[in-house]
Amino acid sequence: MGWETWLFPVAEKDTIVCLDFTSRLLSWSSRPAMALRDRVAGIHRVPGDKSITHRALMLAALAPGRSRIAGALTSLDARSTARVLRALGAEISTLRASQDVTVRGKARFAPPHLRLHCGNSGTTARLMLGLLAGHRFSSILTGDGSLRRRPMRRVTDPLRVMGASVEDRGNDGLPLEMQGGRLHPLDWRMEVPSAQVKSALLLAGMAGGVPVTLRGGSGTRDHTERMLGYFGFDVASRGDILRFTPTGKLAPFALSVPGDPSSAIFLIASALLAGSGEIEVTGVGLNPTRTGYLAVLAQMGALLAVETQDSSFGEPLGSIVARASTLKAVDVPAELIPGIIDEVPMLACLAARAEGTSRFRSVQELRVKESDRLAMLVRNLRAVGVEATADGDDLIVQGTDAHLAGRVVTGGDHRIAMAFEVLGRLPGSAIRVDDPECAAVSFPGFASALRRLTGAGQ
Repeated sequence: MGWETWLFPVAEKDTIVCLDFTSRLLSWSSRPAMALRDRVAGIHRVPGDKSITHRALMLAALAPGRSRIAGALTSLDARSTARVLRALGAEISTLRASQDVTVRGKARFAPPHLRLHCGNSGTTARLMLGLLAGHRFSSILTGDGSLRRRPMRRVTDPLRVMGASVEDRGNDGLPLEMQGGRLHPLDWRMEVPSAQVKSALLLAGMAGGVPVTLRGGSGTRDHTERMLGYFGFDVASRGDILRFTPTGKLAPFALSVPGDPSSAIFLIASALLAGSGEIEVTGVGLNPTRTGYLAVLAQMGALLAVETQDSSFGEPLGSIVARASTLKAVDVPAELIPGIIDEVPMLACLAARAEGTSRFRSVQELRVKESDRLAMLVRNLRAVGVEATADGDDLIVQGTDAHLAGRVVTGGDHRIAMAFEVLGRLPGSAIRVDDPECAAVSFPGFASALRRLTGAGQ
C-alpha cells in the first residue's frame, strides 16, 4: 500500500522534475504550460470497466446459479452484451447506474429465436463468437452499421480451424451465422495483437472444453486470463506464448467491477491541461495491461501519483492523482501500442498541446475500431487547427499553443468525441463536437463529469 509513484514539482518556480515508475529521471522542464484553463479539484469516480463488465456478464450467464456484479458499466455496449445473453437464456436484471446486476445463469446457452444484435460493441460480437462456437446450435449475429464494417475473420478463421462452421457472406463482417459444435484443440498465431481475438479463442476453449495455444498476443489486456484463472482454468503465459487448459469450472460469483482506466484518461487529461489544481480518480482499475498510458503521460511530463489499494478477481485497483502539467512531445514505440490502443485518441489530443512533434508508431489497428480512428484523428485535428498527418501506419502530431477552433465529426465514435470534448474546454477554444452524446457508449454522464472537475472541492 501507499503511494507508489510521484511525478512532482520541486521548489524552484515553474521547474518540474518528472520521474517514471522506477524513479528514473525522465525530464526537466522550466517552460510554462502551453494551454491554461480553470483550476481543477476534487475526488472523482469513473464508470465501471467496460472490458471487465462484458466478461463478467458472459461468465455469469454460463455459471449455473445466481451471480451478483456490483459497479458494472451500464453503457450502451454493456447493454448490448446483456441483451444478447438474455436471448440465449440467461436471466439478467436491468443495468442501472448505482445498482448491482444479478445474473441467473445456466451451464449452457439455449438456442436463440432471433438474431443476436450486438449494437456497436465489437467486444460483444467477437467474444460471443468464441462462446457460441462451443454450443451445438446455429445463431446469427449482427450489429449496427459501424459494427458491420469491423473485421471478424481474425476471430472466425481460427474458430473454423477448431471445428465451428461460420458463414460470413464474404464481407469479413456481420451479419454472420455461427454453427457451433464439437471443437478441436487450437494452436494459432494471431496476425494482429488483439485482446478481443485472444479472449474469443480462450472462451471458445472453455466452452468447448479443449486446450488452446496462442502466439503473438503479448502486451494486450489480460482480463479474460485473470477471470478464467479465478475459476481454476490453467492459463499460463511465457514470452509470446499463451497456453489454456480446460481444468476449471464456472460457479456463481460476486464481483465488484473497478472503474474503467480507459475512461479515467479523459478526466486525467483534463486535469493535466488545467491552469492549476489537481484531481483524484478513485476506485479505478490498475491492471498493468491497461495502464500503459500512464508511462506515456509520464514521458510527456505529466504530474501523476498512483496508489494501489485493493484487488478483486485478481484485478488491482486504486487511485490516480493528476496535477496541472507542462507537456512535451513523445515518441511512442510500436511495442507499446497494443496496450494503449484505446487511449491513443486522447493522447494525440494531449500531444496537440505539448511542445514539439509527437509520433505514435504502428497504430494501424486504429483503422478498424468503431471508425477509422487514424483518419478521423488526422482529419479532426487539422479541422481545429493542429498539424497532424498519417505517415504510413504512424500518427504524427505537432503541438501548438494557438487557440483551437473548428467542427469535429465523430462518426459516432465515442473516444473521438470525448477526446475532442476535453480539448474543447481550453480557454479561447471554439471546438464543436457534432455528436457528444455518443460518449454514452462507454462513459454515461461524461459531460457532467467534465463539468464537475472545475467545481468539486472548491
